[in-house]
Amino acid sequence: MKKHCLALDLKDDPDLIATYEEHHRNVWPSVLDSLSNSGITTMEIYRVSNRLFMIIEVEDNFSFAEKAKMDQGNSKVQEWEELMWNYQQALPVAKPGEKWLSMDKIFEFPVP
Repeated sequence: MKKHCLALDLKDDPDLIATYEEHHRNVWPSVLDSLSNSGITTMEIYRVSNRLFMIIEVEDNFSFAEKAKMDQGNSKVQEWEELMWNYQQALPVAKPGEKWLSMDKIFEFPVP
């Protein structure tokens, strides 16, 4: 089992943020199925102000590239991603087309 941490910003608008959170209280079943089928075993998203922080735990054979390929072939996931992009904005350091960016672990306790 592996863990990945990712970050993304929301548009800094209280109404848009509230709507984004409401969508995440009612994630579409087809999106949840896609997460599970890709090898993601758990996912948590946290927010402070307009910054999002996602923690995912994945099976050992999980691949971001394979997940992206699966998502491209799933019209409901594409529809969800399009809807979410109305609320999200790339981090200032993101390259064109990047959304969620992987974070580097810089500390762990207890020390391994």
